[in-house]
Amino acid sequence: MEGRKKLSEEELNGLKKEIASYQPKFQIIRNEIARIFIGQDEMVTALLEALLADGHVLVEGIPGVGKTLLIRTLSKIAGCNFSRIQFTPDLLPTDILGITTYEEGKGFYTVKGPVFANFVLGDEINRSPPKVQSALLEAMQEKQVTIGKETFKLPEPFFVMATQNPLEQIGTYKLPEAQLDRFIYKVKMSYPKSSDERKILNTNMTLKKFDDYNIEPILSPDHILESQQLVKKIITDEKVEKYIVRLVEATRDPKKYGVESGKFIAFGASPRASIAIFITSKARALLENEPQVTVDHVRKVVKNVLRHRILINFEGQAEEISSEQIIDEIIQKVKIL
Repeated sequence: MEGRKKLSEEELNGLKKEIASYQPKFQIIRNEIARIFIGQDEMVTALLEALLADGHVLVEGIPGVGKTLLIRTLSKIAGCNFSRIQFTPDLLPTDILGITTYEEGKGFYTVKGPVFANFVLGDEINRSPPKVQSALLEAMQEKQVTIGKETFKLPEPFFVMATQNPLEQIGTYKLPEAQLDRFIYKVKMSYPKSSDERKILNTNMTLKKFDDYNIEPILSPDHILESQQLVKKIITDEKVEKYIVRLVEATRDPKKYGVESGKFIAFGASPRASIAIFITSKARALLENEPQVTVDHVRKVVKNVLRHRILINFEGQAEEISSEQIIDEIIQKVKIL
């Protein structure tokens, strides 16, 4: 494993220099986002982590807190092709993927859908039924799309950013577990602080058009692919790897770790969760200018990874137990060996 090999002092110094060379660009990205999107620093960090980890992110929040604006801003800064899919109850899978059609004199040909872009915004994904949501499964996991009898590779990098309103809102559908598991992160977007909301009054999209902010592309597809490769070079030692595995195991066998709220878990997280924690903790280390993953990095990403992968049973739902409460206890109870 690339992240596990023992580095010489020269190799370690070279890795540190390479990591340090990315820090000014990360800061410019944050500053550029801050010009149009006020506050929510942890939210911005989570999106950057998911992008660097070559994953996809699901953003949940009530209408009006700026989910779409944040994602649109990040895609502009990334300097990549961008497409937006507005999920509605009458949307069809072909509206996302594309179709094979026929034209006299031209014959059969394929019309590619909006999924063929570097950055895909699935706006209000839970407004469409599960059949439509599942149209993204192959694209998100294998980075390819099958239309008719042909399979097409998607452009690289490929990053799906989906937004959803909370499930208690009228006119929404529950995302299938298989669909949820394809998102490396599920992050929750809350109300802004009052001090930030005052600034929003003068910088909001009601007063200005998006183009008025003159957001400049800071990255490019090649930059993103290079940074994703750098993430893989971040070192993770055996102790941290064992800690990651134990955290995920605690969602499946909570009694082993004395997690009392585990009785409310219907199903624990799959090995995909372990992989997600492994790679996103590396991304967190890169953003914090560190060449090696620490336990602190793992704890900072674990809630975003497990939030949507722990399924609550009927008893837990009746007592309004959240997956976040269970994760907090898991972090408290699982020891570092």
